[in-house]
Amino acid sequence: MGMFDLSLGLVLVVSSFGTAAVALYLMGHLMPSRKVSWTPIEQMGERVVFLFRDKELVDATPDARALLETGAGFLEEWPRLIALLEDRFPSLAVEIGKLGEAQWIELTDPETGDRVEAEWRGGLARIVLISGTGAQAGAREPDRLHQEALASELKTLRGVVDDAPMLVWKEDATGAVRWANAAYVNLVRRISESPGAIGWPLPRLFDQRPIGPDMAEPPRRLSITVPNCEEPLWFDSYDEAQEDDTLIFALPADKLVKAETSLREFVQTLTKTFAHLPTGLAVFDRKRRLALFNPALTDLSGLEPVFLSSRPSLFEFLDQLRDSRRMPEPKNYKTWRRQITDLESAASTGTYQETWYLPSGQTFRVTGRPHPDGALAFLFEDISAEIALTRRFRSELELGQSVLDAVDEAIAVFSSAGVMILSNRAYREMWDHDPDASLADTGVVQATALWQTLCHPTPVWGDLRDFVGDGGERAEWTAEVRRLDGKRLTCRFTPLTGHATLVGFSHVQSHRSLASPSKIWVKVPATGR
Repeated sequence: MGMFDLSLGLVLVVSSFGTAAVALYLMGHLMPSRKVSWTPIEQMGERVVFLFRDKELVDATPDARALLETGAGFLEEWPRLIALLEDRFPSLAVEIGKLGEAQWIELTDPETGDRVEAEWRGGLARIVLISGTGAQAGAREPDRLHQEALASELKTLRGVVDDAPMLVWKEDATGAVRWANAAYVNLVRRISESPGAIGWPLPRLFDQRPIGPDMAEPPRRLSITVPNCEEPLWFDSYDEAQEDDTLIFALPADKLVKAETSLREFVQTLTKTFAHLPTGLAVFDRKRRLALFNPALTDLSGLEPVFLSSRPSLFEFLDQLRDSRRMPEPKNYKTWRRQITDLESAASTGTYQETWYLPSGQTFRVTGRPHPDGALAFLFEDISAEIALTRRFRSELELGQSVLDAVDEAIAVFSSAGVMILSNRAYREMWDHDPDASLADTGVVQATALWQTLCHPTPVWGDLRDFVGDGGERAEWTAEVRRLDGKRLTCRFTPLTGHATLVGFSHVQSHRSLASPSKIWVKVPATGR
């Protein structure tokens, strides 16, 4: 019984679907389709009629299409129509947006009486433009609309050209000016003796430009002198050939000329300055071509000015330096190329500085610095004299130190600030103290504290501290102290030039008693303070 009920249900469902499908088929083929009823557009009485589906032009009368041709060609039909009519019907775009809901709108131009009627039917918008004299205006009505559209566009174009901050004019094949904008006319008035009476054709202001299209690479720099102006007016001109005529655009270039003049004067000043510098200068642009050099570079590098003027690359420049033995000789070429790459990388970050010891005995300090726009500047300084002086000074210091080390007396020298600046070998051995072994300075306080720990109590060390810090007149004096190991020392305290102080220690050979320390002042005053 259950299986019978299930089979009956399936039969009923299938039969229902079949009946619905047959009904739909008959409705689609036997019932007439619903269509929008429009009068053919060519049979409409109006001359200017548009038919749009959304913003797509479906159809239009010939006069309507002719009206669209007067609009901006880069616009589609719908925005082009709005642009043509918005001067007379400012609210057209807003009202058309409500057409689907309102079904019908009508707009009127209060000045001319012209009307726009728009009707919505079946997803299509029918837009009609009607003259203020009514639909029976005749065949001249579209001509008037075209003329108004053209006149409006001409007015806009004239306003744009006349308000443009540049000179615009047209010359014929003979160079005669046949048309010009307001800026050109105003300039003619400024240079004319009778500004109120300007003849036609207009005068040609710039005789320095050729007649006809300018074949030179634009722009061409033009200038003109204006009465009561201290400096001439400058322009950059661009030409556009138009059949037998030439349309010229001249943009004001006064600020640009002033900037170029200032830059040129600045470069000349730098060039003159660089010419007197003893340091060689080589500036390479972002492509690593030599863009600037001074005479000192030719002297230091030994390279010919002709080679430098050919704008060699950085690698070529350094290769030439290597060939002329004006830089350290590399061990092998591969290492050399890697060094050049490292040099360029270091200079671009502003970290390159190196001392070159040349085979000729000269010494160069080479510095690389980055500059704006990816340029690199290299400075070559001949520091041979400086190096020689440094070496000679170091040699004299070493000689002086050797002399001091050969002296049996233990010597220590304190600066005016009380810092030990010099000592000899005898001092280091006597006190087991090497001031150069420590990064910290050894002052007179630290030195006397050391000496005091190795000697019996005595007021000499306090007197020495006062003596070193005394800013007045000083004289040499001596004293004797006894070390803890029983040895007696004679101390000599001598003022030096620059308010420095020399302290000397020597062993006492006699067996004189030191029950009380002695202090002997020398009567001859010192030469230094």
